[in-house]
Amino acid sequence: MTIYQFLVLFLLWVCLPHFCSPEIMFRRTPVPQKRTLGTRVPRSDGKILHRQKRGWMWNQFFLLEEYTGSDYQYVGKLHSDQDKGDGSLKYILSGDGAGTLFIIDEKTGDIHATRRIDREEKAFYTLRAQAINRRTLRPVEPESEFVIKIHDINDNEPTFPEEIYTASVPEMSVVGTSVVQVTATDADDPSYGNSARVIYSILQGQPYFSVEPETGIIRTALPNMNRENREQYQVVIQAKDMGGQMGGLSGTTTVNITLTDVNDNPPRFPQNTIHLRVLESSPVGTAIGSVKATDADTGKNAEVEYRIIDGDGTDMFDIITEKDTQEGIITVKKPLDYESRRLYTLKVEAENTHVDPRFYYLGPFKDTTIVKISVEDVDEPPVFSRSSYLFEVHEDIEVGTIIGTVMARDPDSTSSPIRFSLDRHTDLDRIFNIHSGNGSLYTSKPLDRELSQWHNLTVIAAEINNPKEMTRVAVFVRILDVNDNAPQFAVFYDTFVCENARPGQLIQTISAVDKDDPLGGQKFFFSLAAVNPNFTVQDNEDNTARILTRKNGFNRHEISTYLLPVVISDNDYPIQSSTGTLTIRVCACDSQGNMQSCSAEALLLPAGLSTGALIAILLCIIILLVIVVLFAALKRQRKKEPLIFYNDEGGGEEDTQAFDIGTLRNPAAVEEKKLRRDIIPETLFIPRRTPTAPDNTDVRDFIHERLKEHDLDPTAPPYDSLATYAYEGTDSLADSLSSLESSTTDSDQNYDYLREWGPRFHKLAEMYGGGDSDRDS
Repeated sequence: MTIYQFLVLFLLWVCLPHFCSPEIMFRRTPVPQKRTLGTRVPRSDGKILHRQKRGWMWNQFFLLEEYTGSDYQYVGKLHSDQDKGDGSLKYILSGDGAGTLFIIDEKTGDIHATRRIDREEKAFYTLRAQAINRRTLRPVEPESEFVIKIHDINDNEPTFPEEIYTASVPEMSVVGTSVVQVTATDADDPSYGNSARVIYSILQGQPYFSVEPETGIIRTALPNMNRENREQYQVVIQAKDMGGQMGGLSGTTTVNITLTDVNDNPPRFPQNTIHLRVLESSPVGTAIGSVKATDADTGKNAEVEYRIIDGDGTDMFDIITEKDTQEGIITVKKPLDYESRRLYTLKVEAENTHVDPRFYYLGPFKDTTIVKISVEDVDEPPVFSRSSYLFEVHEDIEVGTIIGTVMARDPDSTSSPIRFSLDRHTDLDRIFNIHSGNGSLYTSKPLDRELSQWHNLTVIAAEINNPKEMTRVAVFVRILDVNDNAPQFAVFYDTFVCENARPGQLIQTISAVDKDDPLGGQKFFFSLAAVNPNFTVQDNEDNTARILTRKNGFNRHEISTYLLPVVISDNDYPIQSSTGTLTIRVCACDSQGNMQSCSAEALLLPAGLSTGALIAILLCIIILLVIVVLFAALKRQRKKEPLIFYNDEGGGEEDTQAFDIGTLRNPAAVEEKKLRRDIIPETLFIPRRTPTAPDNTDVRDFIHERLKEHDLDPTAPPYDSLATYAYEGTDSLADSLSSLESSTTDSDQNYDYLREWGPRFHKLAEMYGGGDSDRDS
């Protein structure tokens, strides 16, 4: 125990009155009782006083926590005024901690604490006391409740919930800006003394930060703290009880404070001038280099936007801001040419995108630099005078005619001669060719617009000194039309004229087509090659013409077909014409002009029969002929091989009474030279003689043997024939229903059971079971 704790215990012991008299005498309180206790006491007024039964009134006991003595700590004394000191009374203690933490001397009533008590574990204990007669074990005092309250001492230091705190505050904050609040707790009794009154102080972190003693709020203590100079701070805070006075207990915690970034620094280029190089052959969009402005800030406060604000290359180059690296990527905006210009100058600006208005006075938040770009020479391929060429030529030009010329040059300062060639993949038919020296295109085969109107060629220009440097260009050749095709009939015409046609009657409308495509459109003229007495042509002046009759009385028996030459001419230069011949058949027609027949043989048929009727008659004749042929074939087959019909139900192969199976058992009965009807005689082999089966051979075994022989027979099918072998089996157990032999039986048969088979057999039952009715009739 420290000296301070000893002094506190001593002061409490001296000042508290209830600790000065640990023995508590319980006074009696009047309770109305019918029964009196004790002796009568005379009084001056002549009245007799009686002793009344009194109850106990308990006060609180007070016990100091954290007792460190070697003996049990004395709590107090219980005593009844009926205790005469002869040991006749017994004191009993019960309740919180009775018998373990608190014990009582049952004779004297002295209460002791057996061990050190911590108020922070339990602040008070509730117990019950009773005094009983030791001999009779009857209570002499009613049981009563009392409290032992634990007095607090300053034995707990303040503690923080976190050993290490993490906090942040923006840099450049004003003095007094709140950073974070820390709070310590003290387990001592806050209602008694200053044991739990905590005061905060800063042990480490000055002069940058301060702490409020009562609240524990940490604030900035210096102005304009710059993150770029120092970002991390460690502050140690102490919490001390007893109001911070000497002798108080204390606890500490650490607060790690980070200065967060604000945009208080402008971007800066590390160099005033930057040099870059680019090949003149670099295509548009090529990145040739980068520039970067450094910014001491971080995050979005360091984001920079680059732009070209001046220079002689603003139209040739562009700059793109790369967000990830915060660099300015310079790219080619237009094609470069070393021979035209070799050096460009750009003025590039970098500016913050997020500017804080509070720090405008530190600006401007932008910077510039000069970028010089040198263009380097490369061996460039030839350059054509045009991006593509279009040549037009008539299809009737002679072979070898020049249709156009392509031109190309070497753009390098040391100009190299050019050689031209055709990409033969674009001219597989080799219709064109090119002069390698001057690029003149000429024809090597005749042209035909009707076969191909367009030719898409590719011309290659390569340097003679460096053939790898080559350029391609597209050349489109359009073939112009020349009137070199005569018009012809548009379709094949199947033309006929009725026998009863009248003069001037329209029998056909014709039109024409032409492979040529004149600028003014097609225009055709129709006429007859010579004057025709039977027909004439009338031009409709719309590229069609009508064929008309000039007489009546056409007779197909005399002339069945007319040939009419028609001349078709176009209207282009030079005029092209052709003669098409129409074949006109003479046909029989009805009154409406519908064709019925055009053949001369039809005149022999009786009048009035239509085409459908004639077809029906022919079909009937054909069917009759087929029936006659089939009937003759069947009759012929019956003569060659008689057929056996069995109308009896029979009893199978074992029923030898129905038919003779000797033929089956003796195949030798078959004619040896009898030919088969199902094969061609030239391919027929000589039939093999089958051994005769004995009479006792079973029919089933006999058929199996014949089937096996048939399988091994080279003259047997497969061909268009069918050989069927079957075994019917034993005879049926059921009697025959046939009435063929019913007249030979003498006994009468009863067919009444047929009625039980259902409605379908009622008729049979009436026919065979109605014996009585027959006799009646």
